[in-house]
Amino acid sequence: MKPKILTTLKGYSRGVFLTDILAGMTVAMVALPLSLAIAIASGADPAKGLITAIVGGLVISALGGSRVQIGGPTGAFIVVVYSVIAQHGYDGLVLATFMAGIIMLVAGFFRAGNLITYVPEAVVNGFTIGIAIIIATSQLKDLLGLTLQSVPADFFDKLAALWGARETLNTPALTIGLATMVLIILMRRAAPRLPGLIVAIALTSAIVALAALQVDTIQSRFGALPDQLPVPHLPAISVDRIVELLPSAFVIAFLAGVESLLSALVADRMIDGAHRPNAEVLAQGSANLASALFGGLPATGAIARTATNVRAGGRTPVAGIVHALTILVVMMLAAPLAGYLAMPALAGLLILTAWNMSEPHKWRGYLSAPRSDQFLLVLTLVLTVVADLTVAIGIGVAFGLAIRLRRRHVPPADWAPPDA
Repeated sequence: MKPKILTTLKGYSRGVFLTDILAGMTVAMVALPLSLAIAIASGADPAKGLITAIVGGLVISALGGSRVQIGGPTGAFIVVVYSVIAQHGYDGLVLATFMAGIIMLVAGFFRAGNLITYVPEAVVNGFTIGIAIIIATSQLKDLLGLTLQSVPADFFDKLAALWGARETLNTPALTIGLATMVLIILMRRAAPRLPGLIVAIALTSAIVALAALQVDTIQSRFGALPDQLPVPHLPAISVDRIVELLPSAFVIAFLAGVESLLSALVADRMIDGAHRPNAEVLAQGSANLASALFGGLPATGAIARTATNVRAGGRTPVAGIVHALTILVVMMLAAPLAGYLAMPALAGLLILTAWNMSEPHKWRGYLSAPRSDQFLLVLTLVLTVVADLTVAIGIGVAFGLAIRLRRRHVPPADWAPPDA
């Protein structure tokens, strides 16, 4: 369970260090707008996303079991975080995240990281696509610039509310959102090694500011971003509060563990390496404890950012540490500029992120999968969208394990890195 950084620093050279620095800075430029957008979509202050990327990302890289894992807030947590904040307030989320960190530390101590192989791939695919659908629909309000007092949490009620507000469509907002999406796609194809996300969002947000368009920005909606990390603290803790938040804490711990270990598997295949699953789980637990202390969101390994790190040349955890420190420097020196980022641009970014999360290149393969896997995928997807992520994961894993016992063999998952 020794962290990978202790292994990789043996024989560490100046050339590798320079490569790690460039990779870390590149990933930071990708992670910066994503962290802001994920926090906003989760119903939290945008600064919470930066805090999570800095604190959680630093701890995950320093203590993790993967050479190239990049940690921080991820799209998969949007649904869970939004639900916990709605039901228990932001203090409830912080405490649930802290409890999840403890759960993962215990799981890592008992070497539960190896249990990832028992979670059916169809269940993971099902709730990932379900989460992607929820994320995309949650961003339609900002993409279209609709005027709504509040957006219902229920999926079908949300669609009805959005349709009812169609007369309030803001054409400049929609234009900025679509332009951002087009720019991101074009830059990804023309220059995949460059941080096209931040460039595209910066360009369209600059147009909003220079042309004085009536489009919401981070500053107009949330006020100025802070230029420093908050003082560590925890909300009030009581036995009743712990019992009330325990189900949410288990969901956060499960999701963080699954996503980080899947991300580490993807990274292994990209660099022909081997991660240490139990060290990774311990790192995730420590990262969530630290993120909660600073008032951040749940943190986990981010598959897309990890893949970006590998493509940019990152080969040791130093790149992940540089990524976190770069975001901290930007937060301290350029927080006012980040306030000018346009909300439709961030919405377009998250819609593209949701599309990539769903991994459309795998859809054809799902049609030729065994019927039991198709059933698991659809069941988990539907429950995720129309019911609750906790229910979806619980029922999906239960059915999956029952099918596994019946078949006695499940082919290994063939994970591939997404494009964003």
